[in-house]
Amino acid sequence: MNSTRLARAAVCALLPALAAHAAPAVSAFGPLRNRLMPGLAAQGRPDHVALTFDDGPDPVSTPFFLRLLAAREVHATFFLLGSAASRSPGLVQEMAAAGHEIALHGWEHRMLLLRGPRSTYDDLARARDTVAALTGEAPRLFRPPYGVMTTSAHVAARRLGLTPTLWTCWGEDWRAGATPGTVHHTVTADLRGGGTILLHDSDCTSAPGSWLNTLGALPRILDTCRQRSLRVGSLKDHGAPPAALGAALSPSGQAMKTS
Repeated sequence: MNSTRLARAAVCALLPALAAHAAPAVSAFGPLRNRLMPGLAAQGRPDHVALTFDDGPDPVSTPFFLRLLAAREVHATFFLLGSAASRSPGLVQEMAAAGHEIALHGWEHRMLLLRGPRSTYDDLARARDTVAALTGEAPRLFRPPYGVMTTSAHVAARRLGLTPTLWTCWGEDWRAGATPGTVHHTVTADLRGGGTILLHDSDCTSAPGSWLNTLGALPRILDTCRQRSLRVGSLKDHGAPPAALGAALSPSGQAMKTS
């Protein structure tokens, strides 16, 4: 067999494994996830909205969000990067002491499609252990960078006692052209009772200074929720059955029941 045929044979042999690895990534498509995977989308009870933030903690920006939320008497869920948490341990402890739910966004903000099983597990385990040491409580929720799950991520999360959790609406607050007005409009256009909002309290992977637009939009988002008679809180107060917050795809890539 010549080298070309060997190469083709190798590619053909790898394709099934690659497909299995990447299959859960379909859940990154919001309309599909919200319609067919309510558990993974973190849909809760109809009178409640879960407020979540990714990419922190950031000692420059996160304290502004904490002060605003304290003034509005609102708790949120913060999906932290382990690497950022290790650089600001006191801030993490302040967030937990204020009653906010601390969850994981991995150790590094890196696409999981580019990681294998061992690398994925090590990343999540390192982040989990760091956060647990800082707060005294093991986190229970995990949100993958860019919202892209893989089979390896599902397996690692299960081994570590973590529940993959995405969202139903977001503010697209990472964009260079975002403004407080666009963030508010984008969130509330898709906001329904039981929904989970994704925002960012750090610009570590966003346009520089983008957190200011998020901070500017947040009071308006909270006001809109109040006008719609929707309570706002963390995912632990979201009212969804524990099983419903589980992954909508099994490690094999087959659909699982989410209700």
